[in-house]
Amino acid sequence: METRHLKYFIAVAEERHFGRAATKLHMAQPPLSQQIRQLEEQLRTQLFVRTTRKVELTPAGEILLERGRALMQQLEVLESDVQQVGAGAVGVIRVGFTGTATYRLMPLIVQAARQRLPGLQVTVQGEMLTPQMEADLEEGRLDVAVLRPPVNSTAISHILLEQDELVAALPADSPLAEKETIDIADLASQSFVAYSKYSVVNSIFINACRSAGFKPRLIQEAKETSTLLSLVSAGTGIALVPMTAKTFSFQGVIFRPLHNPPMVDLAVAWKRDSETPLVRSFLMLFETNQTLNRLKETHHED
Repeated sequence: METRHLKYFIAVAEERHFGRAATKLHMAQPPLSQQIRQLEEQLRTQLFVRTTRKVELTPAGEILLERGRALMQQLEVLESDVQQVGAGAVGVIRVGFTGTATYRLMPLIVQAARQRLPGLQVTVQGEMLTPQMEADLEEGRLDVAVLRPPVNSTAISHILLEQDELVAALPADSPLAEKETIDIADLASQSFVAYSKYSVVNSIFINACRSAGFKPRLIQEAKETSTLLSLVSAGTGIALVPMTAKTFSFQGVIFRPLHNPPMVDLAVAWKRDSETPLVRSFLMLFETNQTLNRLKETHHED
């Protein structure tokens, strides 16, 4: 299978129309149709069900679309990495960061990498959820991830960096803002905005509410901490967020500590059988006293 065939197939599969796909690819429709037929002949299977009005994927086409997209993404990353090394970088490492670690820890790590590993090109992705980072580590789209355990994959190793406690993020006009400390049970009547159901913090929040004797009333979910706090500021609901979310400056949001707060971990993770010398050198940044001390200092200041 040639890369161009896969590119043409994905365009038709996404558009569900040969004409629109041809326009998207800046080519005529007849050659595109011919390329797709060649691909089907090569694979000896039908990828599309064609009618005069629409184009639909067969089950074989569905699996090729899902895995083909991932493959094309990896090829794009590979092309970028090769170009950066060719331009003089000693190596490229791809790092994912969860939630508030994107804003608090990522600058420290990138700065430490620049100082201790000169020439290393660090490519970062921020505000990611742990399940997505696990998948990206397993499938080779990330080399290292700063995530929130638990980690379900047995192929992934991780080292605990710190523990963080959850705090209540409240609209400034909430009567609860008058309290110095809040019991989770006192939140039973409140409306909540929360992280995505796939988030580790969301699971800890839900379990804490259940332990306090109630099921939280969820109004809206958000993937990013910044979006979540914007919803709190707008009065949509309250949220339980890691204490380090206080690094965000949002007008109309007040943070209050919880009595016996739930704890959430932060760890650095990597795929065990992909622990290259470059990855090992990068992981050492998390073990240096200087980096960890700066991490602890910013945590204390939060």
